[in-house]
Amino acid sequence: MLQAIIVDDEPNCSESLSTMLNRYCPEVEVSAICDSGVMALKEIPSRNPQLVFLDIEMPHMNGFELIEKLPAINFELIFTTSYDQYAIKAIKISALDYLLKPVDREELKKAVQKVLNRQRPSLSQQLEILLQELHQPARSISKIAIPTMEGLQMIALDTIISCASDSNYTKFHLKEKKTLIASRTLKEVEELLEGRSFVRVHHSYLVNINEINKYVKGTGGYLVMSDGTSIEVSRSRKEELMEKLKAKRPLNKG
Repeated sequence: MLQAIIVDDEPNCSESLSTMLNRYCPEVEVSAICDSGVMALKEIPSRNPQLVFLDIEMPHMNGFELIEKLPAINFELIFTTSYDQYAIKAIKISALDYLLKPVDREELKKAVQKVLNRQRPSLSQQLEILLQELHQPARSISKIAIPTMEGLQMIALDTIISCASDSNYTKFHLKEKKTLIASRTLKEVEELLEGRSFVRVHHSYLVNINEINKYVKGTGGYLVMSDGTSIEVSRSRKEELMEKLKAKRPLNKG
């Protein structure tokens, strides 16, 4: 049985979530409901829950501020939020879990099941990525958290050469001839890396523009990457690629 705490300043939301957990997730027992970050700051350390459902948008102290003030994060964490594109992107980059309000029954069951199925160390690295993205959005993050079949992997962005679509998965081609299969679609990966040094050059490929050695002309042409691989450029994406390359640095063209 997982002991859980709900943190939400809206009583109807916390009561609804508690009822849903009782009805559809019998493995979870709600031991406390906190209506503010201040209250949660006292209750979480004293009750030592295994799972916390944390609302992001709260007055006086929001969910992110609460995380920074807690002395330790030794529990699983699921955010709850109304749609906030900026906050959700930061959460996705760190591969943390979240539920959109109003909470959907099936999404809740999936999120709880993920917690039950995994055994992992502290969330410190994921939270570090999350808070860096929130506090310094103009500064490029150095790592992203990627879920794989073996568990969660932290990947340094400057080690990624290219990403290739593999049905509902994405294959990361990394430096030193390393590869990684992520349980995310290429579209999801592209969204995570938006605004960084990556560009979609084909419906099946996303590349790190810093790792392009050469562009060879053609209808769409193709790229020669730093690992020696050749990647086709689709005609419809050629213009965007050229603009990014011009803005970045001079490039060897064939």
